Amino acid sequence: MDNKLDQLKAMTQVVADTGDIEAIKLFKPVDATTNPSLLLKASELPHYQETLKAALSWAKEQSSDPSEQIALACDKFGVDLGTEITQIVPGYISTEVDARLSFDTEATVLKAKQIIELYSANGVGKDRVLIKIASTWEGIKAAEQLQKEGINCNLTLIFSFAQAVAAAEANAFLISPFVGRILDWYKASTGEDYTAETDPGVKSVTQIYNYFKQHGHDTIVMGASFRNTGEIEQLAGCDRLTISPALLSELEQDTSALEQKLYKDQFEPMDAVSFDEAGFRWAMNEDAMATEKLAEGIRNFTKDQIKLEQKLASLA
Repeated sequence: MDNKLDQLKAMTQVVADTGDIEAIKLFKPVDATTNPSLLLKASELPHYQETLKAALSWAKEQSSDPSEQIALACDKFGVDLGTEITQIVPGYISTEVDARLSFDTEATVLKAKQIIELYSANGVGKDRVLIKIASTWEGIKAAEQLQKEGINCNLTLIFSFAQAVAAAEANAFLISPFVGRILDWYKASTGEDYTAETDPGVKSVTQIYNYFKQHGHDTIVMGASFRNTGEIEQLAGCDRLTISPALLSELEQDTSALEQKLYKDQFEPMDAVSFDEAGFRWAMNEDAMATEKLAEGIRNFTKDQIKLEQKLASLA
């Protein structure tokens, strides 16, 4: 029998949640996704030291302002790493907008276009790139504008049904609901342990997937942030799953049968809902987990972005 990774690939598009080129080569995912935390990890690897220096050198040619040079170098490093990844994966590379722009629609749109221009300069068309944006109201509105201009977006840090529906209404190309971080919150909040079947993160993605299929939303659902292979197995059949190298390896070593759990035409009926800004903000206010995890995610991505900037500044 095929291992579970191969079985999963037959029902779900598998995405590598890493910036490690060697891991991507090993597991052969369809797409790859990065974020500030993964870029920071990549910046510590010997493979990327010359890439870092080249990004900084390029940035110095673009601006005489030291702070602007570092910001440009960060963008360039992420795009250069993403460009290398596009030589390996056949599909998309997701590259994240600076999390500090999460509450500024116009600045997010501008940064996204700058990232697309950097990819274009590297010979990578926008048809290979997903712009990752935190799923604040402002981020969702930025994605809506970018999608209208033909720039596909990956709305990340999805923790609530309201975020997912608002993203679909904005015609986002893809959303990334964070399974493991939802589980983390509930375990800390309730003190309970959860099985893969009762995992609240799994339940959240299942609800979103079923709702999208029932109501004809084209937005792709890509489960992310997994804590164990049990969560992944419970979402077999989801449009896409982005998985860390460690969990990809576990799946590859397991040769037992994998049962498909999600189907495009099998779901419990759900009424259609819609969110304007006031409704979205109220729904988030009523969901302590989503509010806290979204804010925490933005803070943590920002911390790692700043660490990457400090690393580049030390090389300047």
